[in-house]
Amino acid sequence: MHLPVSSLSTSVSPDFVADHVRGIPRSGIRDFFEIVQSMTGVISLGIGEPDFVTPWHIREAAIYALEHGKTGYTSNLGLMRLREEISRYVSTNYGVPYDPATEVLVTVGVSEALDLALRAVLNPGDEVLYHEPCYVSYSPSIALAHGRAMSIATRVEDEFKLRPDALRAALTPRSKVLLLNFPTNPTGAVLTAAELEEIAAICRERNLLVISDEIYSELSYGEPHVSIASLPGMRERTIFLHGFSKAFAMTGFRVGYACAPAPLIDAMMRIHQYGILCAPIVSQEAATEALRHGRASMIDMREKYRLRRNFLVNAFRKMGLACFEPRGAFYLFAGIKPTGKSSHDFAFGLLKQEQVAVVPGTAFGPSGEGYVRCSYATSLEQLQVAAERIANFIKP
Repeated sequence: MHLPVSSLSTSVSPDFVADHVRGIPRSGIRDFFEIVQSMTGVISLGIGEPDFVTPWHIREAAIYALEHGKTGYTSNLGLMRLREEISRYVSTNYGVPYDPATEVLVTVGVSEALDLALRAVLNPGDEVLYHEPCYVSYSPSIALAHGRAMSIATRVEDEFKLRPDALRAALTPRSKVLLLNFPTNPTGAVLTAAELEEIAAICRERNLLVISDEIYSELSYGEPHVSIASLPGMRERTIFLHGFSKAFAMTGFRVGYACAPAPLIDAMMRIHQYGILCAPIVSQEAATEALRHGRASMIDMREKYRLRRNFLVNAFRKMGLACFEPRGAFYLFAGIKPTGKSSHDFAFGLLKQEQVAVVPGTAFGPSGEGYVRCSYATSLEQLQVAAERIANFIKP
């Protein structure tokens, strides 16, 4: 006998949910933007997604692949021709050679690459150190891999850089991994080669593995980006993570990659092959085209971001809100302490009163209090209107 749907219980006992999952908070960004999406007329400076459409030749590569019946599985590691292009790209642009046959893994975005890296190297209770404010998924990803997330606060006075003394102070006998993200989401901070070497020296001394998330590396506005993997003695202790979402405006393609010594890639691949199997072949074909012929489009987008950054920094300073000028990525981490409002109250008040969406700084960790993140991955015209509305909101 079938019971009517209305008579079936829809409640689920919390005992069925794993302890380490129950303790993970929902994404502050996504929860906030569920509210934003229910409103009309909002200018969003929130989600970290390029407003540019994926360049036409990259889209054409995906269409061509579909039209020619490329709809099957690939190797667990990814298409060999894509891995070869990744190897060339990383060697040319970051100075680190990797064997495409054994040291490159294509993933479903950098998010999967990070998850695989953490699950492949962490034993329960191992500590992962990371700098904060940081991307919202770092602490939950560490928890899901049964590690212990250990944040290191950075300060605007230090240009949101990870300082060697702060890293040393955070180390314990259980420290195993240092997770880096430069240029940084949400602050736009970068580290120079000399500053990275100070961090690298500690990693070598204390035998730390580095997971380096360099998804914003092409979007650097000053000195050329340097990867910690390129420094002496670091290639063998670094998992280099990168992808196509930000620099090539390919968020919806969901394709990223990891480069590391073969034993680490093999461990990551063994998890990947059971959970995901392979990244979508059409996305891999598009990514291959991006690496072969996408540099001009990438540079053009970066220069447009630079102009938007300059406008937004100046606009906030004219309002009397001093803010750190980001050196990379496409976010402004604006200080709002002079308004007397918390990050939460500022963001929700601005949304309600002026229909402008920014992200409360606390979404990126406790050290983000007193700040809001504004993405300038939107048109200059929209930024100009948003700036006028923000100025109106903070008027006495």
